[in-house]
Amino acid sequence: MNFQWYPGHMTKAKRMMEENIKVIDLIIELVDARVPLSSRNPDIDELGKNKSRIILLNKSDLASDKGNELWAEYFKQKGFYVLKINAKSGAGVKSITGVIAEACKEKIERDRRKGILVRPIRAMVVGIPNVGKSTFINSLVGKACTKTGNKPGVTKGKQWIRLNKTVELLDTPGILWPRFDNQIVGMRLALIGSMNDQVLNIEDLAIELIKFLQDKYPALLNRRYDIDVAKEPFEVLGGVAKSRSCLKKGNELDYQKAAYILIDDFRSGKIGKVTLEMPELTEVI
Repeated sequence: MNFQWYPGHMTKAKRMMEENIKVIDLIIELVDARVPLSSRNPDIDELGKNKSRIILLNKSDLASDKGNELWAEYFKQKGFYVLKINAKSGAGVKSITGVIAEACKEKIERDRRKGILVRPIRAMVVGIPNVGKSTFINSLVGKACTKTGNKPGVTKGKQWIRLNKTVELLDTPGILWPRFDNQIVGMRLALIGSMNDQVLNIEDLAIELIKFLQDKYPALLNRRYDIDVAKEPFEVLGGVAKSRSCLKKGNELDYQKAAYILIDDFRSGKIGKVTLEMPELTEVI
């Protein structure tokens, strides 16, 4: 499969971020805890150089506990402040205000020395599509101040939101990068829902997910569908179809329907806690 998806509004979004970075003190970057590296846009590092940085491992409830710990340590060693959160439930979200103050303590001290006591910290919230930025902001502020959705690309324009007297947030549209050098990255993003499913071959995507689960999480696959996970991936997909009574006319197995069920079960955590990628252990101290 070839994974590419870069709607025109994302080019505009990147340009808008470049224009606003000058007035920003802090970048809060949400990543998907199941694919923390693949769900980072490399453009953000260039845009945010010389800015304080916080990484939020969102949807950490869907990732493995071991994966969460390894990735938190990985990003800390890179110089980021890190929090594990679940924006949907609000778990860990309220801790962000203290981390913001810690990440910007040098800026606050500089302002104090200059006699500036009232200018709030300006934080830009960034992340790729469907990673949970708007849900995070709504949870943090405590009301539906931004439009949210369960499909990529809902936020299309910038929004300034005052969190309190000391912090202002700039919400930005989710942006991918124009071309994936590594198609494995594209596949992982497709699996977590950061691409439009309508441009994907869902059966092929399901087969790739089955291969991964067979290798890393066979017990979860067996427990969810009560099938023989040692068979060929296409046969395993057939087992999912049988398990969930996915049938066409003439009692033929409906592999496409089974593929959607499998991927939905993964995305919602019904299969279990799964981390699709781990950091290189040599880079984690």
